[in-house]
Amino acid sequence: MTTGAMTKLTIRPALPHEIPALEAIITASARVLSQGYYTPAETEAAIAHVFGVDSELVADGTYLVAEAEDGIAGCGGWSKRATLFGGDRFAGRASGLLDPARDAAKIRAFFVAPHAARRGVGAALLKACEDAAAAAGFARTELMATLPGEPFYAAHGYVGGQPIDLDCGGVPVRFVPMAKTLTL
Repeated sequence: MTTGAMTKLTIRPALPHEIPALEAIITASARVLSQGYYTPAETEAAIAHVFGVDSELVADGTYLVAEAEDGIAGCGGWSKRATLFGGDRFAGRASGLLDPARDAAKIRAFFVAPHAARRGVGAALLKACEDAAAAAGFARTELMATLPGEPFYAAHGYVGGQPIDLDCGGVPVRFVPMAKTLTL
């Protein structure tokens, strides 16, 4: 694995026709980068029941891709909707709009292609999402971190809450709610 920042990275909104490619990146990222944090059964349960693209975010223009010279290196987004986490196949979604004056924007579905891990892709996506949320009037963000994502978010100023175990088709999978106050 190569380390160091990606030499050229473009952050842009995801396009509907890219959803299958993004789903493939999410699956590969989960399987490779979750090793040592989740068992294979936990990873597969999360892929089947929680992980994935939320097509509402794509339609809203708030789900982003990080594109490098060799293609999409990662994806992630922010949301002005009530759903905290989960792709289209997650049953616990809520489409209602948030009020920036009282609610926190949601940071959603961050996944980096295994070949691009630890090269600044996630950080570039996170900055773009936080900047966009702040521009939309949000003073706070919150997210539901995976165990491998928790140290990344903590390094970017997020504070973790009490971990939860989410039932993913009979397999409990641990996640950590996290939040951050944005600097406006």
